[in-house]
Amino acid sequence: MSRRVRKAVFPVAGMGTRFLPATKTMPKEMLPVVDKPLIQYAVEEASDAGIDHFIFITGRGKQPLLDHFDHMPELEALLKERGNVTILNSLLRAKPQPGTIYSTRQQQPLGLGHAVWCARAFIGDEPFAVLLPDDLVQASSPCIGQLMDVHRETGGNVVAVENVALEDTSKYGILDVVEDDGRLARAKGLVEKPASSDAPSTMAIIGRYVLEPGIFDALERVQRGSGGEIQLTDAMNHMIGTTPMHGLRYEGRRYDCGDKVGFLEANVSYALRRPEMRARVERMLEDILSGLRE
Repeated sequence: MSRRVRKAVFPVAGMGTRFLPATKTMPKEMLPVVDKPLIQYAVEEASDAGIDHFIFITGRGKQPLLDHFDHMPELEALLKERGNVTILNSLLRAKPQPGTIYSTRQQQPLGLGHAVWCARAFIGDEPFAVLLPDDLVQASSPCIGQLMDVHRETGGNVVAVENVALEDTSKYGILDVVEDDGRLARAKGLVEKPASSDAPSTMAIIGRYVLEPGIFDALERVQRGSGGEIQLTDAMNHMIGTTPMHGLRYEGRRYDCGDKVGFLEANVSYALRRPEMRARVERMLEDILSGLRE
């Protein structure tokens, strides 16, 4: 049985250019789905899975992201004075325990692999989780927790996967599968963003990983790959042969909130799951569609 995963890394240094001008002065991870920023969903997912320590890999302009998880005494006092207990409690629940949030800067935009490598001093010699806030997963059981359960049994590196259209393989890291029971697949290789003609499968990695600390040595050795960046996929591929590699078809629904339509879809879906909002949102959607048909 593998060691318990206690730490999670959140690579949040990206500039969010696909959402400009909204992200000109606001971190893309602070974009709200209904009334909660993407980064909070990711941190809550990790916390609900039993993660104790949260490591943010940031860049310039990301201070509001860190401030979000800090105390705001004036706001909290005002909410208490006005009797807004529900909102106050939601703010207080969002804050991890003191001494559990850490941050460091990725000073050069050298890709996801480099961002993870920047966390090496915080992780040390233990397995850890990586969550990309752009991928919002709606699930009854935390997606990263599902990976952690598999890791306890298999060890090695475990990633969340889903099957994508063949023409979309060039957007993802793709598994080259040697065994597959319909839920868990063992990989003999990984390819970063292959053309559809070169893709070994349509099993794509999404933004959830449980990794062994040996990934840091692998990241030191790999050369820059796709896009001139240090690719996490290449480092995981380098480890295959000495470290098991599995892809889990997680239970849940993923929304690609790095894409404008995916972000809108997430907002609608999450709003429909709020009992106090559902009826009004349904009417709103009906009105919009009716107006478009006229």
